[in-house]
Amino acid sequence: MTHNQKKNSILEDRIGYRFRDPGLLERALTHSSYAAEQGRSYWYNNERLEFLGDAILDAIVGLRLYELRPDEREGSLSKIRANIVCERSLAGISREVGIGAFLLLGNGEDASGGRDKDSILADALEAVIGAILLDGGFEETKRVVLDLFLENIRLAIRGKLFRDYKTELQEKLQERYRTVAIRYVLTEESGPDHDKQFTVEVSALDRILGHGTGKSKKEAEQDAARDVLLKGEF
Repeated sequence: MTHNQKKNSILEDRIGYRFRDPGLLERALTHSSYAAEQGRSYWYNNERLEFLGDAILDAIVGLRLYELRPDEREGSLSKIRANIVCERSLAGISREVGIGAFLLLGNGEDASGGRDKDSILADALEAVIGAILLDGGFEETKRVVLDLFLENIRLAIRGKLFRDYKTELQEKLQERYRTVAIRYVLTEESGPDHDKQFTVEVSALDRILGHGTGKSKKEAEQDAARDVLLKGEF
């Protein structure tokens, strides 16, 4: 067993699953920047496991919602599921179990704050889920996923996990004006690479409706839509 695999046993305790093949977990934690820096092939990083984890996570959460909400329509179930498996949700759970400390990152990615980037943390969690599927099968994967996502599923069903302000704004505008084009424009980008700040303005109906800021363009767009909704005009 390698040094990394011994270290990863701490993470196994946190997620409640012990790998038969510790190498699968190590690969799930290997970012493409590390593989490239070490001269390893594409097959050494976690991207294929991430693809697999994404698919099985959708299935497990979808099945659980189907069981818990027998009277819910398909469209509503899809929105709830999307909230549960979104990048922000995955990154939050990843932080709870401390995946960032176990990641294998290239020096540049590590120096730029990669261990706390939502996208990297979310992808790594999906890769770990994919690795569990290969190592232990569907039932074990389902057990781990439902344990990790229990609180987020509960909150999402109650509409208290995250609000998708962009979708909410679009629906409100379309309800009133039928067809309306909403534009989000990046107006400012500041800060060092590892701590960027983005500013976005949202416009529709031939005028600027609001502004927002965030650590990513997506976050800034959500904040801009939230700004509009809080004004209560629509």
